[in-house]
Amino acid sequence: MNDPIAYTVTALAILVALHAAVLLTRDAPFSNPLFYSVAVLELVLLALLVGGCIALARTDQAVDGVLFVSYLVTLVVIPPAAVLWGIAEKSRWGTGVVVVAMLTVAILVIRVLQIWQASHA
Repeated sequence: MNDPIAYTVTALAILVALHAAVLLTRDAPFSNPLFYSVAVLELVLLALLVGGCIALARTDQAVDGVLFVSYLVTLVVIPPAAVLWGIAEKSRWGTGVVVVAMLTVAILVIRVLQIWQASHA
């Protein structure tokens, strides 16, 4: 886990949140383009999970592995949960849930970076 990866994933999550926020302000329901945006983020988060687990296995530093992996797994679970909730909620707040979820993902990615860096300081 390094800064460029974490900040890129964070920026992607914020972009998806902005996409959902635009739909929210337009009073639009959850849409296919938003689904595809979240799906791309999910693929990136899955790659982050795999890469993080490989990095954890290869490091000699004292990383709290349980905490680190639990955050990575949580990151992977949030987008599908937001999509399911967003689709189920037929009002504009379906997209509102996606906004909050994607901002949560952005914050959690930075937290994962902090956990990783704390052991390497």
